Amino acid sequence: MEQRLQKLLSAAGICSRRAAEEYITAGRVTVNGLPASLGQRVDPELDEVCLDGKPLAAGSEMVYLMLNKPRGYVTTLSDEKGRRTVADLVRNCGVRVYPVGRLDLNSEGLLLMTNDGALAQRMTHPSHEVSKTYRVSVSGAVEGAAERLAALRDLEGEAIRPAQVSVHKLCGETAELSVTIHEGKNRQVRRMCAACGLTVRRLRRVREHTLELGRLPSGAWRYLTEEEIRELKQL
Repeated sequence: MEQRLQKLLSAAGICSRRAAEEYITAGRVTVNGLPASLGQRVDPELDEVCLDGKPLAAGSEMVYLMLNKPRGYVTTLSDEKGRRTVADLVRNCGVRVYPVGRLDLNSEGLLLMTNDGALAQRMTHPSHEVSKTYRVSVSGAVEGAAERLAALRDLEGEAIRPAQVSVHKLCGETAELSVTIHEGKNRQVRRMCAACGLTVRRLRRVREHTLELGRLPSGAWRYLTEEEIRELKQL
C-alpha cells in the first residue's frame, strides 16, 4: 500500500517526519536507486527505500523503554566532544532507539526512548502540551518560592504557560519542590528557578504524561508495559 515517504521513515522509527524531510532534501534517501523527492509516495512491499545507502528494515518491531538518566550523560546518540551518551546506557536493548525530548547534562530521571518516530513526534509537539513533573532541590530564597514559580508568565522575554508547583520538603535555606510544566523550552525549570532567586542543586524528572519513574535505579532501563504503551498512544 502506497504512503508518503516521510510517513514511512517516521513509522519505521528512523526519525520524525520533520527530520525525514530534511534527510530527503539533503539527498540521503533513495527509492529504487534514485534520489527521493518530498511528498513522494512509495509502496514498502514493492519499492526499495534506502537511507544513506542502507535499506529500511521491513516491519521493524517498535520498542519502547524508560531510562533513569544519571548525571553526566548527554541526551543524544553520539557526541562530538566524546562525552558519555544515553545510547551507551541502552546499548544492550537489541535495537537502535532514540531519546524523546531532552534532559541536560546535569539533570536526571525519566527519559523515554523508542524507535517509534510517530509517537516521538506526538510526545514532543507543542500542541499536545505533554506534562512533565520534576523533583527539584533548591537553595537560596526558598520562602515563598513555590508561589513565585507558579506566578511566572515570562522567561527572559518569552511567554510561558503557568507551572504547577508544590513544596515537598522545606528545611532552612533549602527546599525540595515538585514542578510540573507543559512545555519543553530549553532548560526551562532551571531558568525559572534562576529567575526566582533559586539555585538548583538537583533536578530529576519523575513523571512524563502517564509514565512514572518509580523506583527504577539510576542508570537502569526497562521496557514499557503494554498498558503504558497503550496510554501513550492515546495522546
